[in-house]
Amino acid sequence: MNKTSLPIIGTDYVEFYVGNAKQAAHFYQSAFGFQPLAYAGLETGLKDRTSYVLRQDKVTFVLTSAMKPDTDISAHHQLHGDGVKVIALWVDDATKAWEETTSRGAKSFMEPQVINDENGQVVISGIHTYGDTVHKFIERKNYNGIFLPGFVKWEPDYAPKETGLLFVDHIVGNVGWGEMDKTAEFYRDVFGFEQLISFDDKDISTEYTALKSKVMANDNFRIKFPINEPAKGLKKSQIEEFLDFYMGPGPQHVALATNDIIATIADLRARGVEFLDVPDAYYDTVTERVGQIDEDLEILKKHRILIDRDDEGYLLQLFSKPVQDRPTFFFEIIQRKGAKSFGKGNFKALFESIELEQGKRGTL
Repeated sequence: MNKTSLPIIGTDYVEFYVGNAKQAAHFYQSAFGFQPLAYAGLETGLKDRTSYVLRQDKVTFVLTSAMKPDTDISAHHQLHGDGVKVIALWVDDATKAWEETTSRGAKSFMEPQVINDENGQVVISGIHTYGDTVHKFIERKNYNGIFLPGFVKWEPDYAPKETGLLFVDHIVGNVGWGEMDKTAEFYRDVFGFEQLISFDDKDISTEYTALKSKVMANDNFRIKFPINEPAKGLKKSQIEEFLDFYMGPGPQHVALATNDIIATIADLRARGVEFLDVPDAYYDTVTERVGQIDEDLEILKKHRILIDRDDEGYLLQLFSKPVQDRPTFFFEIIQRKGAKSFGKGNFKALFESIELEQGKRGTL
């Protein structure tokens, strides 16, 4: 195994610990167009938890809730509310991945385990990362079942159409004051990730709030983890608000890619997904900043879609409002047209729209 970079094929799945997995699964089907895939619970012999697995193209979400009050799952939910617990990484060799990362200083979450059923075997291991979040390494080259051993096919009659979501573009983590560099170093030292880009409070600030960010990525760029920390501002930033309500560091948002953001956003809005508002004034000057684009600006304005450009092209993006009661986790919808960046030019407009929401919540 290359000492500098851990071989990762891609994101295997993202697992959320939630208060009610059955209802959360219905939400992700109805609102986001995820398709039912697999289930594990009392009927499959599990006594402590229930999990529903949903998939849309290459995006797989697992929604898990506790069946009893004295479990790690219930403790996580009690502290953090609904949130991401596991960012699972698809690897060729989960044993080597665990050995390599723990030898480089990562704290073990689970030693390599082989789990089997009639469809073959999967090897799973895991390590801790920031906050209570963990990475699991999933080796499934000798498995052809629906998801993982222990899960059965889930085939409800109810299955709304997909919304054009394709894969996980990146997952953003929020960490506490002064923890960004340490977390970035973790991904550099343990995974061999490179720093793609960094932003400081001069790049990402408004009149009132600011943050710092570093983007870490693996060598095939399929795994990108921006890491945010708060920066000093006149008022409380969205990162501080997240840390206050999540009760510590954790994944702030998952960015989901689409090839037609206008159609995807229109569909999501029609299904009740709420997005941050973008002021009309944003569109008065955006073409001066980003130049020629293929899309009709009026249609982008109608859907409040943000635009940004870098040296390699441009991107279109929009951020949902939080998808649970606590102002913590949300989604980004992104379409890249060559751009490799993360919408630096949109940060000011984005922050101002978040500040409007924070003002309504009384947390600014």
